[in-house]
Amino acid sequence: MAEPTGEPPNAPAPPPPPPSASDIELRLLMEAIYLRYSHDFRDYTGASQKRRVNFALEQMGYRSISALQEQVLRDAQVFGRLLQYLTVPVSEMFRDPDYFLALRKHVVPVLHTYASIKVWVAGCSTGEEVYSLAILLREEGLLERALIYATDINPQSLEKARQGIFAADAVREYTGNYQRAGGHKSFADYYTAAYGSARFDPSLRANVIFADHSLATDSVFAETHLVSCRNVLIYFNRRLQDRALGLFHDSLCHRGFLGLGSKESVDFSAYAERFESVARAERIFRKAA
Repeated sequence: MAEPTGEPPNAPAPPPPPPSASDIELRLLMEAIYLRYSHDFRDYTGASQKRRVNFALEQMGYRSISALQEQVLRDAQVFGRLLQYLTVPVSEMFRDPDYFLALRKHVVPVLHTYASIKVWVAGCSTGEEVYSLAILLREEGLLERALIYATDINPQSLEKARQGIFAADAVREYTGNYQRAGGHKSFADYYTAAYGSARFDPSLRANVIFADHSLATDSVFAETHLVSCRNVLIYFNRRLQDRALGLFHDSLCHRGFLGLGSKESVDFSAYAERFESVARAERIFRKAA
């Protein structure tokens, strides 16, 4: 005979513990940012929010989230500084080389069938992926008939992407990525090194439009053949992930392609049945017919 538990059968689950003071402060900060500046971080994952805001507190010298919120509401420059920590512009050229190899194998042959193509790099950060895709498209004979939309919510990141200047030490590290990604030339052919920096060939961005766009609040703006949004969805909760995937689905042309980051997938999302896998390990999907 089972021992009595002391609880009636089918007892309701105990209520979750109330949020901590810091959790409440964090939620109020995100709401204040949305109401004041229309930047919506409310559906970013809680752990990501907390980690980034706590780091911002240390770097910006505030004792509490409430003290930071007070200044954010009153001073747009303070918000501009905070935005650099909330978005964390971290990227590299030809990141995950197998992804670019899979693009060459599975996507490029289809892109060749179009007279012109449009590519959307969503969450382009400081532009490393934009230039990587531009180089790939040039080597595949597609850049001249391509239009690349490079979007982000961080104006400082977009400006750096427009400039196309990166630290020479980092670029030397990217050379191995480029080679493993199936590069056809010497990587040094694409940039000029001087004074510790590498300036990439301006012709690579001649067909690039850099623009502010939020996956949390903005709408579809063009029909595209390829959307590349890598290592962005991991910072979103399920609701915001579904919103972003909906934008990508609606943007893509018939049978268009979607590339995600190595830890991201359309599986278990609201759009799982609307995409099919092309290269599962490399996270490349295709809009279902």
